Amino acid sequence: MNRQSDWQPLEITAESAGVPATPAGLMEFISDSGRIDEMLVREKALVFRGFGVDTDTLDPVMDGLLPNRLAYVHGNSPRTKVGSNVYTSTEYPSELTISMHNELSYAHAWPSRLLFFAAQEPTTGGATPVVDGVAWLEGLAPEVREAFAGGVRYVQNLHGGRGLGKSWQDTFETSDRGEVETFLKGTEAEWEWLRDGGLRVTQVRPSTVRHPVTGVEVWFNQSDQWHPAALGDDMAAELAQILPEEELPQSVRFADGSPIPDEYVVQVRDKGLEAAVDVDWHTGDLLLIDNVLVGHGRRPFTGPRRILVAMSD
Repeated sequence: MNRQSDWQPLEITAESAGVPATPAGLMEFISDSGRIDEMLVREKALVFRGFGVDTDTLDPVMDGLLPNRLAYVHGNSPRTKVGSNVYTSTEYPSELTISMHNELSYAHAWPSRLLFFAAQEPTTGGATPVVDGVAWLEGLAPEVREAFAGGVRYVQNLHGGRGLGKSWQDTFETSDRGEVETFLKGTEAEWEWLRDGGLRVTQVRPSTVRHPVTGVEVWFNQSDQWHPAALGDDMAAELAQILPEEELPQSVRFADGSPIPDEYVVQVRDKGLEAAVDVDWHTGDLLLIDNVLVGHGRRPFTGPRRILVAMSD
């Protein structure tokens, strides 16, 4: 792991765990769920390395670390479902950096844990950076934290089968409008079906949350990822030429509807990446993170990188 801050994930090997360097050894270590719970809250992220886990032995390990594996419903990033609530990591071009974020922080409910598995390490690069949410919040200028204190308003325009971004069918893993409405009724979101068959979802969410166990306050929103300015000047200009803000696949403003200054979201993006610690992948590695205490992203890479992800409440 490339250390870039005072905090870093705890690496657990067969030697440090006192068990055989096999999938069965790992299962023995994680069988004490109370110990894993305590370690994860204390350390915020755990890397399990050198246990020889592969795709054939992955499921029971996931079951042990994720008590209730969740579907990626209402997720906004492109993924492929490859198993029982197991997905590929975000399928963005390999040359791009994915900025720091907490999974589904824009949603009414989010997973408490994420588990990443390296089915195939990349040829070069491709680390998963992780950031302490407390450090991320403290790294922001006081005027930025104050401006975000009232929360943020997210808008999703999900097409009905053809268009930019994700369809509502992929997003909610169903083609039944009734199922989508039933889901949304429990999320405090506003929504409307559009004439072209698409769906617009509007949600007001907090910019920070407190951890349910430790009580610490962390930065917890995806305003920078939903704001065109964080994509870079060229990309933002291209999007502005194609679509007005209200028709973008996703956009964000402050909760009161006022625009978020470009420089604020750029600062949020950059401070998160600056405070991050890179977890470099070796085939068979697993990374378990507390999704409230820790944000994650992705570094550019070359080669056939394949990282699988699952989540639980």
